[in-house]
Amino acid sequence: MRKSLLVSKIFTVAFLFAIVFVHCSDSDSDFNGGKISKIDEVPWTGDQGSIPDLSRESNPAASSDAKKGGRISIYSHQFPKSLNYYLDQFSTTARIFTSMFESLVVYHPLTLEPYPNLAKSWKISPDKRKFTFYLDQNAKWSDGKSVTADDVIFTYNTIMNPSNATAVFRISLSRFEKPVKEDEFTVSFAAKEVHWNNFNDLASSIFILPKHYFEGKDFNKENFEFPIVSGPYKLVESKKGRYVKLERRADWWKRAYPFHKYTNNFDQVVYKVYNEEAVALQAFKKGDIDVYPVYKASVWVEEAKGEIFDKNWVAKQRFFNLKPIGFQGWAMNTRREIFSDKRVREAMAILVDRKLMIDKLAYGEYDPTNSYYPDYYFGGEKNPNMPVEFNVEKARKLLAEAGWKPNAQGMLEKGGKPFKFTILDRDKSTEKYFTVFLEKAKEVGVDANIETTDLAAWSARVDKYDFDMTWAAWGSGVFKDPEAQWHSKYAGEEGQPNLPGLKIPAVDALIEKQKSEFDLNKRNSIVKEIDKIIYKEYPYVLLWHLPSTRILYWRKFRSPNLPLGKYGTEDFVTDYWWFDETTDAQLKEAISSKKALGEYKAVVPWIK
Repeated sequence: MRKSLLVSKIFTVAFLFAIVFVHCSDSDSDFNGGKISKIDEVPWTGDQGSIPDLSRESNPAASSDAKKGGRISIYSHQFPKSLNYYLDQFSTTARIFTSMFESLVVYHPLTLEPYPNLAKSWKISPDKRKFTFYLDQNAKWSDGKSVTADDVIFTYNTIMNPSNATAVFRISLSRFEKPVKEDEFTVSFAAKEVHWNNFNDLASSIFILPKHYFEGKDFNKENFEFPIVSGPYKLVESKKGRYVKLERRADWWKRAYPFHKYTNNFDQVVYKVYNEEAVALQAFKKGDIDVYPVYKASVWVEEAKGEIFDKNWVAKQRFFNLKPIGFQGWAMNTRREIFSDKRVREAMAILVDRKLMIDKLAYGEYDPTNSYYPDYYFGGEKNPNMPVEFNVEKARKLLAEAGWKPNAQGMLEKGGKPFKFTILDRDKSTEKYFTVFLEKAKEVGVDANIETTDLAAWSARVDKYDFDMTWAAWGSGVFKDPEAQWHSKYAGEEGQPNLPGLKIPAVDALIEKQKSEFDLNKRNSIVKEIDKIIYKEYPYVLLWHLPSTRILYWRKFRSPNLPLGKYGTEDFVTDYWWFDETTDAQLKEAISSKKALGEYKAVVPWIK
């Protein structure tokens, strides 16, 4: 299942990630055909001595063999309703937006230590309540203007404006007073409360906007045009429902910084959208897509076959590393009376035969998820949450205890109202999983049906909590902050990630407790306690997770020794891989002569 929403901010360049509208073409057939114009970097004329010390180091996640140039096209399964990440937290939006706009700080890809970005340095007061950022005076917008403290303050004000659909980001920023402009290139923030994540929330989780472009505009309508950016890429072409094309900026202000020298190597990055998986896969097999992240077991096991795989023209690789694992499942809206009773939610959970679904429908590819933070238990630590086992009779009993009794037709009723609800979905291919559930639900007297919409309509309705049950998938972060997802104070505010609307005082108290805990092990213990409580409330029908990343790609690229880095997903590809002319020529020759390419590793294990 595609990760559709990112609720946690992740702390490496590739993971945290991370465009002038020229024209919209009616045809994208030239994306993978012919040559593209090579982008020659504009010579950097700055003072080498002005580059921050840490930025003069080499990046251990990158390869010094990397070359600039070429194009990469990547499959994206649905077109975002917006390319403005502040307004839409879809994963493709995050990748595009964070290629255009930058945070104050980035994180070292191995150690997770903070490194300079828009800010060349920073200072945290001894009481951990004041944060001062000193902007890199080399930082420039694409129109040549400097990135200043005014831009940082404008970004804060934009996010905090209640008329803007930026509610998710207001959670963390609400812990701060309005920022203060110390001088043109210095800005400070005072925290209202001590929180372990205060620095991260300022340094890496907000992406600075150009005040001189956005000021005076209706931010909620700024969705597809971003003529002034600071990041390594700009948007040059977009076609709704078809593709988004980015182009590497020849004048990116950090192009001479050693830490970034071998990153962002592609001259063009194209996100190609296909609403139908079958059509997308055929396009990939024809060579119209270069990289195909696989989110469905059926594609990986049954459909990734044929000559291009047999002759090794396409690599089919499974990568393991230490990437954070989120969760996916069916959120039950406790704001609706039908799911306000925990016994009903538990009944729904145990009516789902996960073993059958995983073994028969998902080809045994996944592990069942029994935690909202499953990566806590990948190192051998025992998971205290008891697995939810399929049990129709227990479900009947729970529903009866909750007051739902069968009528003459065998359908459940309570107070004269039938047990009836709708599952809001956005992907036709997931219906097979719901169908298995619907059959069992009908067996116990529950009348459920599916309503399928596109991503934009689904997102709009979910933001307003206009659903009974829906499938949602969430990313995670290296450092867990449970507040946005589980605190009851966000259950009623539109656009927040507490989709089930859960309100548990004990969880709220633990969330408050972990805020001031700077010891990671102690904080993780608190989050595990939160997890145990939430797990027993059944806000989701938890499904399954995959501890690896599956990617299909045409063998025209090269990658660093750790192809997805220490914490990266498929997003790492656009940041660190590169197009290789020799490899591409070998691929073309093999295809032309119908010969096989050499072997490759099908499984790439994590190597410390």
